[in-house]
Amino acid sequence: MISRDDVVHIAKLARLTLSEAELDSQTEQLGRIVDFFNALDRVDTAGVALTSHPLPVENAARPDVRGASLELDALLAGAPQREGDYFRVPRILDNA
Repeated sequence: MISRDDVVHIAKLARLTLSEAELDSQTEQLGRIVDFFNALDRVDTAGVALTSHPLPVENAARPDVRGASLELDALLAGAPQREGDYFRVPRILDNA
């Protein structure tokens, strides 16, 4: 069971200011949550397979297939600055 002092401590850690009525309410609600987890703890799970997800998970990404692309000159035509076959960008690191 969770105590009122526990709720005061949790509220302090969360930097919450709770009224007396809110402290009473939160103590009751958090107590019910803890009781629920204690009930779950008593459930016999022997023979239940471990799962990380209740449904089968499949990769939804499309296959990585090589396709048509722009010609280099067409690609670099929109660049603000070009240096040979590359985009020219401002230096952002010193000593690089």
